[in-house]
Amino acid sequence: MSELGGQQSRQTIAVIGAGISGVCTAAHLLKEGLSVTVFERSSIVGGIWHFDDRVAADPPYPNSTPSLGDYETSQPGQFSYATPPSEQSDETPQNRTSRVEAERNFSDIEVQFSPPGPCYKGLRNNVPTYLMESSLGRWPNGTEPVVGQRDVECYIQHLAEAHDVDAHTLFQTRVEEVKKAQDGSKWELRSVTLEKGESGVRFIERLSRFDRVVVASGHYNMPRIPDIAGLLEWKARFPSRIIHSKQYRNPQRFQGQNVVVLGAGVSALDICRELDGVANTIYQSVRGGEFDLPVSLMPPSAKRVPEIVSFDLDTDERGEHLVEDGQHISGTINLKDGQVLDNIHHVIIATGYITSYPFLPHLHSDTAPVTESGEHLVVTSDGNMAHNLHKDIFYIPDPTLAFVGVPYHVVTFSLFDFQAQAVARVFAGRAKLPSQRLMRDEYGRKLREKGLGRGFHSLHQEGKEVLYVRELVEWVNEGYADGEGWSDGRMKGHSEEWLAGYYKLKATTRGLFGDRGIRSTAEQTFGEDSGLDVRTG
Repeated sequence: MSELGGQQSRQTIAVIGAGISGVCTAAHLLKEGLSVTVFERSSIVGGIWHFDDRVAADPPYPNSTPSLGDYETSQPGQFSYATPPSEQSDETPQNRTSRVEAERNFSDIEVQFSPPGPCYKGLRNNVPTYLMESSLGRWPNGTEPVVGQRDVECYIQHLAEAHDVDAHTLFQTRVEEVKKAQDGSKWELRSVTLEKGESGVRFIERLSRFDRVVVASGHYNMPRIPDIAGLLEWKARFPSRIIHSKQYRNPQRFQGQNVVVLGAGVSALDICRELDGVANTIYQSVRGGEFDLPVSLMPPSAKRVPEIVSFDLDTDERGEHLVEDGQHISGTINLKDGQVLDNIHHVIIATGYITSYPFLPHLHSDTAPVTESGEHLVVTSDGNMAHNLHKDIFYIPDPTLAFVGVPYHVVTFSLFDFQAQAVARVFAGRAKLPSQRLMRDEYGRKLREKGLGRGFHSLHQEGKEVLYVRELVEWVNEGYADGEGWSDGRMKGHSEEWLAGYYKLKATTRGLFGDRGIRSTAEQTFGEDSGLDVRTG
């Protein structure tokens, strides 16, 4: 199935995720008069901008294959009844004790069911608020260009409340599998809801059918853990000393310590900045990749060093031994240039995330290389990109499946809102997709231009983001259709005010990157007073 017909009465749409991309998508779909159900595995709107003191469990070292995601999906029928099946009405010492134990364990079960995101206490936006704005609502009057995590979270939650997204959201409900029904007419979505009852925790399984599905689950779920010699042994011996940046919450625990941060993106940079003046020594290990942020952005106390070749344990420390607080790890880190780092207390792995949609197993292959995605796979074994999407949105073989929030190196809130508008208008029948052949031809041209890998979705190059939105708006408005119950007006692109602010930001940051000739990650995302990763989900 590749064609979308005109508007049909009360088309049913599932939206997976209630971060900024999911909220924008659901709101625009509702404005078009469509029937929308949002599935959010956590208990709150906000995506990765919601701060949770709890952290996700350790990921595998090195990381698992992409199809596994950051949680273990259930088997069909595993939770098709309430567990336990019914409430116990008679109070007895036994069930009273069980209830207390359930209360104690619910938090642990909740973390396992919906692993907390990467938000840390000091997270702020690094694109000015006047740029990272949805068409659904303005920031409150007087909002500063750079604000804290809570302000951003409240903005997303306000949009959800104002546009009735909350009322259409199933919270603490995780999507386990999405697949086409046997007759190909609808999508079957299997979900599990976590509930806390009087007698304990319940998992409620549901099977629903939808005409369309939108994946808006974000980038920051499955940590990427590099396969470096000795890293697994260090993690096994000193588990609390080796973490992924998704588990970082604040700099206080690193007071007076020597810390190695792996990675050269915005998360690595921001952690280094937070550790400045707190940690004793900060080493940032980088591989010298295309999107490495310049060393000039690093704080004075941080030292940039080459790629890590291996983690070695001291010979006498290979047996059982507990490292006390304040004591350094008994081992060394060998760098590519021959340097050796020792007296290290902590390692923070800020090497990014893997593209993963565990609820779409039939669109994954954990064995196919990136060059062999064919015309049907979305994720191959590398987990670096999403294949076979028209304009990084519509699944070409069956565009009743769409993705919002795939592009990188963009002003996320603004760009994802444009994508959401496009999806809503297509699904409402007001905009028409090209034929599958034309979509395939356009996708092929993009492959030849940008190549395979994470950079395929990057809009960092000069003018690419503005051009992407302009072309998206022009296409959506071709053959514009209006109708009863539809939202008013043609889709509008960037405003002159937005473009002026955007180009001003670009001009102030261009000098950071010398004569590279391209606009790198930070040029797109760094404000004058911040250096933080603009996150989605």
